[in-house]
Amino acid sequence: MTGKRARVIIAILWILSFVIGLIPFLEWNKKKESCDSTPPGNHSGAGAPSGGGLLSSCELECLFESVVDMHYMVYFNFFVCVLLPLLIMLGIYLKIFTVARKQMRKIELKCVGNGDSHQQITLLQREIRAAKSLSIIMGLFALCWLPVHVLNCLKLFFPELHRPQILMYVAILLSHANSAVNPVIYAYRIQDFRNTFRKILSRHILCRREDLYRSSNGNQRHRDQVQSSGAPGGEGGQRDGSIAC
Repeated sequence: MTGKRARVIIAILWILSFVIGLIPFLEWNKKKESCDSTPPGNHSGAGAPSGGGLLSSCELECLFESVVDMHYMVYFNFFVCVLLPLLIMLGIYLKIFTVARKQMRKIELKCVGNGDSHQQITLLQREIRAAKSLSIIMGLFALCWLPVHVLNCLKLFFPELHRPQILMYVAILLSHANSAVNPVIYAYRIQDFRNTFRKILSRHILCRREDLYRSSNGNQRHRDQVQSSGAPGGEGGQRDGSIAC
């Protein structure tokens, strides 16, 4: 995938997420229902019911369950935007692991002791590791977001069921905590992300340019230089009694 295509996909995903998040502001909310149940004394502004054709305004307690329509949260946000993609990705990852396992067995049985087969197995193992990292991220996404959606389903389908309010607050905080967990998983599982994070930390936060990034890779480069200078063709380093780094 080229950089340009990746930027286009990222931009489309951000725009789509922005539009989905704005839908409750486009009249798919509980404002009218809550205002109709509000005592007349709480209506305020020039748009009060006696003001003619202007929209009415009223004072509401801004709580999640009192302003957000549960039909939007369950049928659209959960079933369409969360559960359906989650099931599709689960099927894709199961297919990836099944095909990768079969392919690895074929390579092992077909070319035992062949250097090319070892290289193919290494490449396949790397791809499986990347797929495992993404599956861990998907699992954490489900773990963090399913509680709030399950509570929303209970609120919609079983309105008489009592649920502690603190439980809803914890579920909302857990869903937002998912965004803080993803970078940690990326940095722990994927070497390229780990090096990039070190680079950003050293250059833009610690103002040490690339010292931390060099320290992570410098040992390997130093060993390569030592080996090249100490190789059979590099007697100069041994004659001088020192190694240039």
